[in-house]
Amino acid sequence: MKNRVHYFVSRKNPLTWLMAVCMVCSVVARIVFIGMKGADSAVPVWSQIVLPIAATLLFTLIVLLAGKEQFYKTAIPVWLIGVYYFYVFRSYQFGRFDTMITALFAIALLFICVMYTQISCGKVPHSWLLVFLLAIPLAGQLYLEREILLSRDYTLLLPDILMVAGLLFAVMATGIHPLGEYHPTWGDRPDGRKIRSLAPMAQITAYFQVERNTCTNLFEESFEITHIERYIRQKRREGYTDFGLNHVLLAAYVRGLCKYPQLNRFISGQKVFSRGEDIQYCMVVKKEMTIESPDTSIKVHLSRKDTAIDVYEKLNAAIDEVKKTQELDSGIDNLISYFNLIPGVVLKFVVWLLKLLDYFGLLPAFLTELSPFHGSLFFTSMGSLGIPPIYHHLYDFGNLPVFGAFGCKRRALEVQEDGSVVQKKYIDVKFTLDERIVDGYYYAAFFKHYRTILRHPEILDIPPEEILPDID
Repeated sequence: MKNRVHYFVSRKNPLTWLMAVCMVCSVVARIVFIGMKGADSAVPVWSQIVLPIAATLLFTLIVLLAGKEQFYKTAIPVWLIGVYYFYVFRSYQFGRFDTMITALFAIALLFICVMYTQISCGKVPHSWLLVFLLAIPLAGQLYLEREILLSRDYTLLLPDILMVAGLLFAVMATGIHPLGEYHPTWGDRPDGRKIRSLAPMAQITAYFQVERNTCTNLFEESFEITHIERYIRQKRREGYTDFGLNHVLLAAYVRGLCKYPQLNRFISGQKVFSRGEDIQYCMVVKKEMTIESPDTSIKVHLSRKDTAIDVYEKLNAAIDEVKKTQELDSGIDNLISYFNLIPGVVLKFVVWLLKLLDYFGLLPAFLTELSPFHGSLFFTSMGSLGIPPIYHHLYDFGNLPVFGAFGCKRRALEVQEDGSVVQKKYIDVKFTLDERIVDGYYYAAFFKHYRTILRHPEILDIPPEEILPDID
């Protein structure tokens, strides 16, 4: 995203670990001093002990575990700390101005939390402001508790002092990612970044057209494969014995995304996201070509920089990994076997919960990695079954936007310009496409380019000269 600063915190920075020490000491001090006092007094346990401890530990975990890419998420515990300080200030008595002063404190805390959120996600590129903002609540608290400070009884204030010190050390440990690289921010998902500069109609379309399977376009094309077969034979002579039509069609699709990156988008939660460089290819694998043989789904991560040989090696490695076992027991099969142990009524609730989490981008990454319903492209060979291609439906669960199928080879007699009749070989390909990720003109331009690549498959041997980025 343009004009946005991306902050990060490195675990190699000594200040990061000094922050962690302060936060842990704050938790211990709060339990020892305030917790012991609360046992014999009316100290609110939730607002004075549980809330600040939860916020402190959450802040520490985010910085240590996700500070390199998701420092902006520290705004969540900072808001919790803001709520904690509201309860602190509300406990003070200001006479007949009590309500007005409490409201002013609330407005000040709201301003601090909003500014922290804006700065930490890079919208306001001045991280040094955080030092002053975070110190304001503690300074107000120290002023109101000046009598305790004069009596040199620091035990009740020590947890807050350590907590704010930890916040300040974390801020001082922040760095800026190099410009030109994209890093996640609010609204992004673990498997994609939100497209924010879409036309107004494109942004609202998914709210009117909700279900993926009712928003599909069907596309059919036939490709003359004389050059492709010659290319395949050449690769097999070079030692790639399993090299086939599937590898060429997939490599050509990947190469087409270099010029038309918007096809690597998906819809989730009524928003449009881009997978960027990660092309997630899904397919079904059977151990043997028999009716009784079990099948399973695999997912292969490809890149727009991949050549045909890269695609071949990645795809074959994934297939061999599954087929080398006696039974097809990929991760998704093992996961589904556990789901089958759940009673039907409870399972229906579990699936609903998974859909809800997926809607908000909260589905655990290991589940989206295993899921064949989350990906860039599902491609299947009907030719290996000896039948023409089919229009396969998309899945309403997940976010897969493209499903392609190609059939068996066929021969056709064609009359040439000189009147001669020539027999040619063709392959029929059918695609089911989510119409909401791009418009029809973009799809048409992509498939024209796709056809051009397949006419000259030898270009798939060299890396792409240019890779265009998707819009912000």
